[in-house]
Amino acid sequence: MNNKSLELQRKNTIETISAQIPRHSLAQYPTPLRPAKQLSEYLSGPELWFKRDDLISFGFGGNKIRGLEVMLADALAQGADTLITGAGVQSNHVRATAATAAYAGLRCIAVYWGNQPAQVDGNYRLTKLLNAEFRFTQSDDRDSVDAMINAVAEVQRWNDVKPYAIPRGGACAMGVLGHVLAVFELYQQCLSQGVEPDAIVLAVGSGGTYAGWLLGIRLLNLPWKMLCYTVSREPEQVSQQVADLATQAAALLKLDWTFCAEDTPVFGGFIGQGYGIPSPEAAEAIKQIGRSEGILLDPVYTGKAMAGFLHGLRNKQFEQHKKIIFVHTGGEPAFFAGNGDWLNSSPTAEQ
Repeated sequence: MNNKSLELQRKNTIETISAQIPRHSLAQYPTPLRPAKQLSEYLSGPELWFKRDDLISFGFGGNKIRGLEVMLADALAQGADTLITGAGVQSNHVRATAATAAYAGLRCIAVYWGNQPAQVDGNYRLTKLLNAEFRFTQSDDRDSVDAMINAVAEVQRWNDVKPYAIPRGGACAMGVLGHVLAVFELYQQCLSQGVEPDAIVLAVGSGGTYAGWLLGIRLLNLPWKMLCYTVSREPEQVSQQVADLATQAAALLKLDWTFCAEDTPVFGGFIGQGYGIPSPEAAEAIKQIGRSEGILLDPVYTGKAMAGFLHGLRNKQFEQHKKIIFVHTGGEPAFFAGNGDWLNSSPTAEQ
């Protein structure tokens, strides 16, 4: 198939699939696609670009908005009057959900693991400002959020409320479809800007974003390879989660596609002490990107993914790639939580 025929086929796929995805638009798109010239020169490796989803123009940005646009459309279609979701108190997803609920005139109930913190800062402060109601699980087990989201939703139904429950981190098939649209957007940008990427770099938490990119790339038959770094779960666990979500999202599009863990490789080794805990390696990566490009990554997601990616570049893992796009998924409110001492730490010798 020649290039023109392939482009036409992809254009038709974008039109057909986009029409199948319900979406209540919240932001202005596309987000910028910018070259990282100084960083590329400094690293003397592939040509690097940034997809700036941190600049999404709603709710303090971040790519969680993309999934929420689809979930909001679904919630409104079902007549919901309350959005219920959860994660940790510094969750970007919960903050974005609270903003979405405020915009749509809905209640928002946020379920957090652990106990109510004494300090109100970062995303927790923003979520409170946006008038969300809070529930705390009193358990440090992150899985405790899942059970309480369901329990809270059930109580709301008993009280004649119409809740719309969104899984922890927004990781559900409906949300995945929002990230499929992100792939379509980036493809069209690359076409118009003459950029032909070999690979996409992504931080992976609950897996919804990766699942959407995986599905979108397959829909358009793109040659892009995914270079994904887990920031929470072990690689094997997150790979299966991503595969399951992609399969479920494909079913919503009436596609009989099944994904498996082998389709969703994930790099590990850069979580540090745990999810949401800044690491010295991420701090160094954040400083390097900030000082070379003026771009601020976050310590929970993109900073750790960039630390892993830079480690791979230094160890010649990606020599076969000529152009690589790093998807900046947002998360900057994390800079305004805690005391910030992690910025003064140094990476371990092995990194």
